[in-house]
Amino acid sequence: MEDLRPKTILFCAVLALAIALSVLLRGRRAVHWLFAAFATDIALWYGSQSLTGFFRVDLWERVTGVLTVLLPQFAIHLFHNIIPLESERKKPRLARLAAILGVPMLAVSVSPYHDRPFALGAVYTYFFGLLSAALITLALRGQRSPSRSIRDRVRFLVAVGAAATTFSLADFLSYLGVHLPPIGAVLAIVFLFVLAESVTRPRLADIYELAGRLLVSTALAFCLAAIFYLFVMVIGGFETMYLNAVLAAIVFLVLFEPLQTEVETRIHQFFFRERYDLETSVAELRKQLAHVLETDEMIATLMQGLDRSRRVTTAALYLRDQDGDGFDLVGSFGAAVPKRVESLGARPLLDRLQRQASLSLEEIAREANEGDAAVQAASASLGALQTAVALAVRGEEEGIVALLFVADDRVRDAFTPEEVALLETIAVQMGVVVTNSRVYSRMKERDRLAALGSMAAGLAHEVKNPLGAIKGAAQLLEEVGAGSADEPMAREFVGIILEEVNRLDRVVGSFLDYARPHAGNPIPLDLNAAVRRTVQILSSQLTDGAIDVRQELTEPLPRTHMDPEKFRQVLMNLMQNAIQAMDGRGKITVSTAIRRSSRGRAGPHEVSPSRRSLVDDTELVEVSVRDAGPGISPKVLRNLFIPFFTTKTQGTGLGLAISQSIVQNVGGTIEVHSHPGDGTTFTIVLPPAGNALTTPLPMAAPRSA
Repeated sequence: MEDLRPKTILFCAVLALAIALSVLLRGRRAVHWLFAAFATDIALWYGSQSLTGFFRVDLWERVTGVLTVLLPQFAIHLFHNIIPLESERKKPRLARLAAILGVPMLAVSVSPYHDRPFALGAVYTYFFGLLSAALITLALRGQRSPSRSIRDRVRFLVAVGAAATTFSLADFLSYLGVHLPPIGAVLAIVFLFVLAESVTRPRLADIYELAGRLLVSTALAFCLAAIFYLFVMVIGGFETMYLNAVLAAIVFLVLFEPLQTEVETRIHQFFFRERYDLETSVAELRKQLAHVLETDEMIATLMQGLDRSRRVTTAALYLRDQDGDGFDLVGSFGAAVPKRVESLGARPLLDRLQRQASLSLEEIAREANEGDAAVQAASASLGALQTAVALAVRGEEEGIVALLFVADDRVRDAFTPEEVALLETIAVQMGVVVTNSRVYSRMKERDRLAALGSMAAGLAHEVKNPLGAIKGAAQLLEEVGAGSADEPMAREFVGIILEEVNRLDRVVGSFLDYARPHAGNPIPLDLNAAVRRTVQILSSQLTDGAIDVRQELTEPLPRTHMDPEKFRQVLMNLMQNAIQAMDGRGKITVSTAIRRSSRGRAGPHEVSPSRRSLVDDTELVEVSVRDAGPGISPKVLRNLFIPFFTTKTQGTGLGLAISQSIVQNVGGTIEVHSHPGDGTTFTIVLPPAGNALTTPLPMAAPRSA
């Protein structure tokens, strides 16, 4: 045992020096230098103990005593810098106390009485007392951290450090003639390894990662030692030792990377099966999502992949609705979850997710910090998801387009920060799928328009010309039979033919309008005047008084560059749709407004008294048609502008598609805001025509003298 101990602690000293050097190679900050000093002190401490065991020289005992006194000094400063707290500005009191006690301890260690029992007892008490105090201080600092993950990792560090310190008691028993296995030295190297991983990373490594790295490194060390032993001791001899060592090093370099990967995979499979299963499931799910282009397929693939992972008991995916007022449930499994997440109620949660990729609602609920009270209130409305991990799915330029919730209700703190980071990669992949699906939809729309354009030329010749001939023949039959009163049924049938031919001609005309949109003759259009004229035309057709059309027009209003007839066609179509939605009875409000830009100097409700242009302070102008009908369901809302989609028995499904195409041709768009039971608002959004083209301000009445 006496021969084994000096060799083992000498080997531990070499390892400690290697760890110190590896940390300095990764960084040069203060905490790196403190760790290097701490590790080097441990290396020299074990080295001097080994030399004392080999040579029994009094000098090495004195050196060991000095290094023993210095070790707690480095430990206190290192533990203080591992977790810096913003509230601290002064040097820690423990460091000042250690400096005061260190001076007499150094004097005792180099004095002729350094090997006396009272001197050894004083150094022993100083060493273990200060190291224990340093570990307790580290634990307390970890508890004061706002991050739960940091607190858990600090507890792990303190546990390993306490074990190393406890077993290091055996090193001092050697001065009393009691020689035990160097367990303390081995544990000290383990503690240095764990500490090095924590120092060299931007965050403290978690227990899984530290234990995994430690096991992998140990397994690799045994494998490489076996290779070295095979080349140097079995194959070679003393004469060829150097050559065989070089060959062994070459084998190390060739086998290290694949051997590390294989060892890491096997250890993770055996010791950390749940984490390994999650990593495998996430990798497979991301691979599948990479080939998905449709949102529905993404939802099905996501739910199946999370369910197969065996780490998620409840999952729910919410997609943002067209209005942006909330998120609708599109896929889930596990416990019953809300059908919708309203943006207003979940605003604190969404605000946090705007700044970070994920949010552990369980951790927030447990923290009970004052700043998280609003998030806790928002989480409470989520029912079974109030302890889940919320992940934000972001589009390319649209912010949060979906919310993904995952939960495992079998245990508390089901997902470590590293596992949450794995789940975040799924959310990123989903954002790519959402963006790609919209690009793919635009490509399909473009191809559909190209096909419609090709079909339009054939339809113009193959349908409209025969329709003209049929209509002419029917009109001739009507004229021939007009003077005869004996054939009333013949005249009725001819009337039906003419009516249906006219309807079919309108359908073909609408189809051609959509397939080959034409901007007409755009001019700087006074929208208010165009609205008044359109309402006047429509009101003349409404003679029963069941429809009340009201106008709320903003004056002055920038003009827009558009053909008046095209605008009238769009507005008339929207108003007729509103009348049909209310079954011919109710109120329609047509309004105009200005959408002001944030870079304008005037406030959002200010109007200059001069006749200067408002375009400098304006982004867009809008015309809204609001009805008091039953509203539009979300399913119908998604398909509203798709050609040939209609809910009317006699509709062609081209009216809104043509209107959207006309507006898009001049750089605008049509927006829809509707909820079942609350009516519907269609808004035509158009760009202004130019600085000098605005509707004039109403003339002010002259003041009396």
